Amino acid sequence: MKKKQESLKIFVVEDDIWYSELLSYHLSLNPEYEVARFHTGKDCMANLYLNPDVICLDYTLPDITGEEVLRKIKQLNPDIHVVIISGQENIKTAVDLLKLGAYDYIVKDEDTKDRLWITISNIRQNIGLREEINYLKEEIGKKYDFENIIGNSEAIKKTFSVIEKAAKSKITVSISGETGTGKEVVAKAIHYNSARRNKPFMAVNITAIPKELMESELFGHEKGAFTGAQTRRIGLFEEADKGTIFLDEIGEMDINLQAKLLRVLQEMEVKRVGGNKPVPIDVRIIVATHKNLAEEVKNGNFREDLYYRLLGLPIQLPPLRERGNDILLISKHYIDLYCKENKIKKLSLSAKSQTKLLEYPFPGNIRELKAIIELACVMAEDETIQEENIIFNSTSSMADILAQELTMKEYNLRIIQSYLEKYDRNVLLVAKKLGIGKSTIYRLLQSNKI
Repeated sequence: MKKKQESLKIFVVEDDIWYSELLSYHLSLNPEYEVARFHTGKDCMANLYLNPDVICLDYTLPDITGEEVLRKIKQLNPDIHVVIISGQENIKTAVDLLKLGAYDYIVKDEDTKDRLWITISNIRQNIGLREEINYLKEEIGKKYDFENIIGNSEAIKKTFSVIEKAAKSKITVSISGETGTGKEVVAKAIHYNSARRNKPFMAVNITAIPKELMESELFGHEKGAFTGAQTRRIGLFEEADKGTIFLDEIGEMDINLQAKLLRVLQEMEVKRVGGNKPVPIDVRIIVATHKNLAEEVKNGNFREDLYYRLLGLPIQLPPLRERGNDILLISKHYIDLYCKENKIKKLSLSAKSQTKLLEYPFPGNIRELKAIIELACVMAEDETIQEENIIFNSTSSMADILAQELTMKEYNLRIIQSYLEKYDRNVLLVAKKLGIGKSTIYRLLQSNKI
């Protein structure tokens, strides 16, 4: 819902009573303008506590010069827009006043009223836009409040305490967890509850950008840096200045680009592709991955120096299957959200549908649960979601393994196969996860049994 804009408070400061009444009357024709008149600079300053949005200031007042009043206003409240109205057209004076913070310099002539009307209309629009942006930032902050990380299991409570610590500090954060566990939601919660909440949050999925374009996307490029670079482009690091950049799936970054990223983090400056001038930045880094970066370092896929630079405060997100009744709490959240967005009566889960959800391993985690719940809401015949409305469509072979009648040897092969698919055929990681020798897996691969 859009925030309603309040009336615009305007001071008209003019020693010529007739001219003051003329300007005030003209501005008062807009019912959204609240106009007050003052005839001296001292009267204006004495009423500054009323927090006007705009001050139309005569440059030649009887007690204080317009320049002095402007300086004092900007010292006390730099957000007030001051429009200087002068009987003389002096370019040097106008430039000096604009440098001091005046919004505009208007000469008294037959067009003054119209120019002032346009100037204040522009100020009104700028204030409205600024208020709307601040309102939206507040709403975003609420959306990513810690309370919206749903759950009360011991697993998520431990994670929650680390997230709070991350929000209170400037330390680099590395988030790990299976696909679909909510890594970007956590990154946004950290940003929007930190001191950088009103600055940009830039999310980058490394896997979504072609390798040959990644450097330009992150660090920008100069005009003519390569074929097709027709204009200068600001990179995502520069766009995130004073804010946060979230690098998702950092484990997928090309090894050559990792060296350039390391330099950026060390120097806190970027060089655009095709450029030589370093651009200083102030950016907080949050990274995420579903891979084990320590293993990636051992395998030569990830730079060790970058690994330690990014490790910072590690946050391990638990998979949904380890969060018990959180499954039902999150389900209720998505059910309520679906009903609200589609303007339908509230739905609830039957006892059997709850049991069915709790017994499912959720290989796709929260992302999969959301899809399952939305489908269940569509399929429900009445106000209760029944067991048959809960439909599992997982692409993971692990979801179907236990439903089949196989020998123990066949089960073992299926489990190893599932883990290899899940962890990108990382033999060392799968061996560690399953507690078996890596040679066993290599032997099965060579014999084409998996």
